[in-house]
Amino acid sequence: MTVKTVKIGYATSQSGPSRNVSGSSIVSQNPVLHANLPEPFPSPSPQDTPPRGKKFLPNVPPARYSNMVLNQAKVKSVLSGDSLVLASIDNPDRERVLSLAYSTSPHLKKDGDEQWAFESRDALRKMVVGKLVQFQVLYTIPNTKREYGVVFLQDGRKLPEEMIGEGWLKLREDAGRKEDSEQALQQLDKLRLLEATARSEDKGLWQPSGGRIDVQHDMGDAQSFLESWKGKTADGLVERVLSGDRMLVRLLISPSKHIQVMTLVAGIRAPTTERVNPSNGQTQPAEEHGNEARRFVEERLLQRNVKVHILGLSPQHQLIASVLHPRGSIAKFILEAGLARCTDFHSTLLGSEMQALRDAEKGAQNSKLGLFKDHIAKAAAPGGSLEVQVTRIFSADVIFVRNRTGVEKRINLSSIRGPRQNEASEAPFRDEAKEFLRKKVIGKHVRLSIDGSRPATEEYDAKEVATITLNEKNIGLLLVQEGWCSVIRHRRDDTDRAPNYDELLLAQENAKEEKKGMWSGKPAKAKQYTDASESLQKAKMQVAFLQRQKKIPAIVDFVKGGSRFVVLIPRENVKLNFVLGGIRAPKSARNPNDKAEPFGQEAHDLASKRLTQRDVLIDVHNIDKVGGFIGALYINNESFAKILVEEGFATVHSYSAEQSGNSNELQAAEKRAKEAKRGLWVNWDPSLDVPEEEDETPQNGSNGDAPLTREKDYRDVMITNIDESGKIKIQIIGTGTSALETLMTQFKSFHLNPANKAGLTGPPKTGEYVASKFSADGQWYRARIRANDRPAKEAEIVYVDYGNSEKVPWAKLRPLNQPQFSPQKLKPQAVDAVLSLLQLPTQKDYLDEAIAYINEIAANKELVANVDFTAPEGTLHVTLYDQHTSEKLTDSINAEIVRAGNAMVPTKLKGWERGYGDVLKTLREKQDLAKAERLGMWEYGDLTED
Repeated sequence: MTVKTVKIGYATSQSGPSRNVSGSSIVSQNPVLHANLPEPFPSPSPQDTPPRGKKFLPNVPPARYSNMVLNQAKVKSVLSGDSLVLASIDNPDRERVLSLAYSTSPHLKKDGDEQWAFESRDALRKMVVGKLVQFQVLYTIPNTKREYGVVFLQDGRKLPEEMIGEGWLKLREDAGRKEDSEQALQQLDKLRLLEATARSEDKGLWQPSGGRIDVQHDMGDAQSFLESWKGKTADGLVERVLSGDRMLVRLLISPSKHIQVMTLVAGIRAPTTERVNPSNGQTQPAEEHGNEARRFVEERLLQRNVKVHILGLSPQHQLIASVLHPRGSIAKFILEAGLARCTDFHSTLLGSEMQALRDAEKGAQNSKLGLFKDHIAKAAAPGGSLEVQVTRIFSADVIFVRNRTGVEKRINLSSIRGPRQNEASEAPFRDEAKEFLRKKVIGKHVRLSIDGSRPATEEYDAKEVATITLNEKNIGLLLVQEGWCSVIRHRRDDTDRAPNYDELLLAQENAKEEKKGMWSGKPAKAKQYTDASESLQKAKMQVAFLQRQKKIPAIVDFVKGGSRFVVLIPRENVKLNFVLGGIRAPKSARNPNDKAEPFGQEAHDLASKRLTQRDVLIDVHNIDKVGGFIGALYINNESFAKILVEEGFATVHSYSAEQSGNSNELQAAEKRAKEAKRGLWVNWDPSLDVPEEEDETPQNGSNGDAPLTREKDYRDVMITNIDESGKIKIQIIGTGTSALETLMTQFKSFHLNPANKAGLTGPPKTGEYVASKFSADGQWYRARIRANDRPAKEAEIVYVDYGNSEKVPWAKLRPLNQPQFSPQKLKPQAVDAVLSLLQLPTQKDYLDEAIAYINEIAANKELVANVDFTAPEGTLHVTLYDQHTSEKLTDSINAEIVRAGNAMVPTKLKGWERGYGDVLKTLREKQDLAKAERLGMWEYGDLTED
């Protein structure tokens, strides 16, 4: 049909009706009502609809209408107080405009409405919009083809009589000029009388004042408008419906001020309608169900009073609002009809109200209505909800879980994303976000509900997304609420999403407003862990400090084997390799081609299951020859060494267990494992398990054959440094080293304070005590000037508590003049010592080899030293024992060094050395074996022959 544009008073365009100029009606004479109209309208009663063949109508002179057809239509809208848009009942797309005969009204104009124009139109709107009426066309203006007629309402009222009588219409000045019928003139006289009465009573247009409304056709400053109105509800009038989700609304701000704004219906997205492209004039077809969606809303809201709950602005500064029909939100009704979809972009504006829209959409999908006629319901996840244990945290949004059968799998938390590495604003928060999740769920039993999955492709691995709850708390929601994760913006067709997606979006907006987590813009300083096991030297610097502490809080970062781990100590910013003391666990296969020892993999798996990323407590007892820290580890206050032994995945090393102080506990655990024939003891035969007779330590000899003249002076010690000449420094473990631990903690805090960063006031003097930062770990220690290089302005310093030395520029030294840190308060803890009855090689290459060997087997371990002699200058002559390997007095470290060819027994003995004949005999026997095997310094023969 032909479409004409009709200019409405406020200069908006609207599809015009087809003009039927043939005299035949285009509107159905058979009233058909829609059951779902907002204002149900009964069929005209018999007295309202004249029977066919009658020559008259109520209140209308019969002669005037004797040859005219009575038609029936529905009033779609009114253009002004004197014009209506009528729609066919059988085909609502067919429309016509009917003006009320003989009358005129003020007009609505964009440049300013005429006085009383809105009130006049509104009076007619309230009478007829959305209602079924009967009408007759009385005459047509030939030039404009405009039709004029009368309208009969259901309650018996007639237009234009009713409007003129109420004062909202005036008779046209030319009314009746061409009328020659007596009956018509009588009717005009009646209208003039009604007009005169209305004027005399100051009705409608005839009121002496008023009728001026300030109409604003945009919001002006949209942001200011939103700040004033957000969250509030305004009265409104729907002037025009462009699509199922977009309409022009007149906000009735006050009786004298209106604002017309383009309004988006919050929470939905409807298909587009047919429209003309202004750039080329071509008609763009409507999307499927687009015109139907617009008609659905027009039938319910066009020119109806609504409540507009203002929520926000679109990027184009269009108003986003809930448009409330007398029965509720229009968004819900159009979704139920399947003529729109939910849009995630408005979820945060609607908050909890969004769920009702989701439910409405789901109902349409299940019924396959409208846009969802081909909808295929998402299959329920197999297994539903199940309980699993969180075994590992990969990132803030990815975890590993294990089910009851022991199967582990990777899970992505539904609809959320942790801080991204490639986003500069997010990357600094990755570690904090991961740690937050680790503390919440690692090792916990949680409820897992699969929300979707993605099969594996050439580019991506298979992925499952799920919702995790712990004690009825949604973990994904908690991460978003705290600002540690953002919410993924899903595609419209992406159904693999969290069931509480709208709640997540709202939580994200709140977190942003409160500047939580990664939305704060203030990342914590990245935690840098110093690897204390990177080298033996670094391990030596840390072991004494850690030994003094008990039950140190730590995190197992990685499990290397059943008894070997990488451990983080957050409060000290230290990372170290940690080995369980007192036991031996079988090795697992490190590479696919390696072969594990029996039960090595089982021990590794148990450790991974119980310890990975768990909070633990550790005690450090010693270090090994490669910088690993030996000690005890506790999970939930239970020794993990005991757990391994009790499961049969480790055996007890008697001597080291005795030294670590938990021998009884470990021996009892091993006994239980044997009796239960677990793990390594599966084939255990009690009859063959004869206890080994331990060698009793002789009271007076190294081998029980001859008496010793030396006194016993055993001390717990640790070698902290061996210099290039072979001189050693030891710490005597006791009250001094315990006090050193306290001092170093205070010393560290003191030098971290910017107020204490002042350097030396002048060049240091040899022998002067200073504070120096050690180059290997960046920590401050007490030191003493050994020598000065004045041209280079640097000093060779010795760290008095550890014995190592290095060269440091004067500018990097600080004074050690604080009483609490002075040598008088706590004497230097590094003591000079030499190995008794040994002479190190004098040739440099053999000497270097000997020093390396001593470092390997003895440095930074907690050893037992017998002080054989104290020289006048205070140097201690010691025989060293390793508590893990020295089971007899003859098994000394001194003897090991001789046996390896890295030292010799001196040929010229000092006076005190001559009293150790039996010890010397043992050492010479080991020396002879080294000579015979050409070990170390003996590789070219017997040096003593020269």
